[in-house]
Amino acid sequence: MKAFVTGGTGFLGRHLIRQLIEKGYEVHALARSAEGQAVVTALGAAPVSGDITDAESMREGMVGSDVVFHLAAWYKLGAPDWMKAEAINVGGTRKTLRLAHELGVPKIVYTSTVAVFGDTHGELVDESYYKAGPFVSEYDRTKWLAHYKVALPLIAKGAPIIIVMPGGIYGPGDTSIIADMMRFFYRGAPALPGPSTTLTYAHVDDVAAGHIMAAEKGKIGESYILAGPAIPMGEMFDFWAYLTGKRAPLLRIPASLLKPSAPVMGNVAVVVNLPPMFSEEATAALGATYMARSDKARAQLGWETRPLQTGMLDTFAWIAETEAQRALEQQPEREKRLAVIALAAAFLLFLYWVGWRKQRKS
Repeated sequence: MKAFVTGGTGFLGRHLIRQLIEKGYEVHALARSAEGQAVVTALGAAPVSGDITDAESMREGMVGSDVVFHLAAWYKLGAPDWMKAEAINVGGTRKTLRLAHELGVPKIVYTSTVAVFGDTHGELVDESYYKAGPFVSEYDRTKWLAHYKVALPLIAKGAPIIIVMPGGIYGPGDTSIIADMMRFFYRGAPALPGPSTTLTYAHVDDVAAGHIMAAEKGKIGESYILAGPAIPMGEMFDFWAYLTGKRAPLLRIPASLLKPSAPVMGNVAVVVNLPPMFSEEATAALGATYMARSDKARAQLGWETRPLQTGMLDTFAWIAETEAQRALEQQPEREKRLAVIALAAAFLLFLYWVGWRKQRKS
């Protein structure tokens, strides 16, 4: 069985390639650089030089595939290169899925996200849920376009696409906002912004396995949510404290106080290179709930997630190892100081704004 993978050099993609090879697949993976090709080769797959925004660069490697896994995406919060999001997440997805359909690939697995639902306002939703914005990030907005304006219309035209929708993914090697929060906690977070912000948590190996289950057992045209338990950040920080023996921050700043300062964080970021979790987009997302349930994937695919305690301990062990190296570079203390400065600046500017508004009304 030949599998063609985009996004194979990313966090989730590496785990998917490894599992596909373990199951006996012949894997060809797209790589944009020499470094990416080396990663693919080290995983035991055949590198294909190309880019999802260039359909012809994928053609030769995709020909003869039994399944295409399209994972490649732009995923960042508050990044200055946000204008790339639509070209990659929408345009690249359109070119990849159309090419796979044109070549007659019998199964196409497209990686969407529960972020297409936006803030569910406390509701634990399933695949039938639909909301067309507003969205707090370019990632959410462009992935919504790729899901509803690219993938679903192609399914309607006969493309054999199966959609998987991961929630929050964590594990060793993570570079997402979840890893940022875990490192922030591990270093001794001075405060927790937006403790009501709720994400789901599934280990990267389990999400990778869910992709393969979707390809092997999923029904063409269907969507499958791959999300673990939904937990507010306040509860998650307390859980991390229980697991690691480290102290959770006592100061917890409600999202309602910080969200109005999101534009301020954008202005601060122009002057100070803030961590992504303190960006304008991340601040605007405080208090949001990205909550979705995986009942369908569990029932129809047999998908399961490992105990949260097991996966988190595994991830914290990796963080401890990598933090030792970062400590040599004195990066954690610098980032911690920036975090404190950012929180203080946002809060003080917000108080000033409130006072100014009251003064104008009087």
